[in-house]
Amino acid sequence: MNELREPPTQDTRPANLKSGPAMIVYVLYLIGFLVGLTALAGVIIAHLKFGEADPASRSHHQYQIRTFWFGLLMVVVGMLLSVTGIGYLILLWWFVWTLVRCIKGILRLLDERPMEHPGTLLW
Repeated sequence: MNELREPPTQDTRPANLKSGPAMIVYVLYLIGFLVGLTALAGVIIAHLKFGEADPASRSHHQYQIRTFWFGLLMVVVGMLLSVTGIGYLILLWWFVWTLVRCIKGILRLLDERPMEHPGTLLW
């Protein structure tokens, strides 16, 4: 017999930002100060989840991806210039910059808000 079936409904509600992949990435970045490989795992997660994320999560993933790649550039430049002494200032700037970006991201996640300007290199 022919039954009328309703098409499966897609859940359009935003993901729980407080415990989703974006939060995991921020935590991995913070742990990355002690164990660098966790930051690499974090950026991989951010890249993998970017396409399927809701708009709020996507803004956090974009922010996280930019944080990782620009931070990596700062670390490389800082290490190369450390022989001149200026590299240590660049590495200090990278540390503070990354820490502030991660804390800001976590606070916005806890408030379940997207990043306002995910493409920025500042805060």
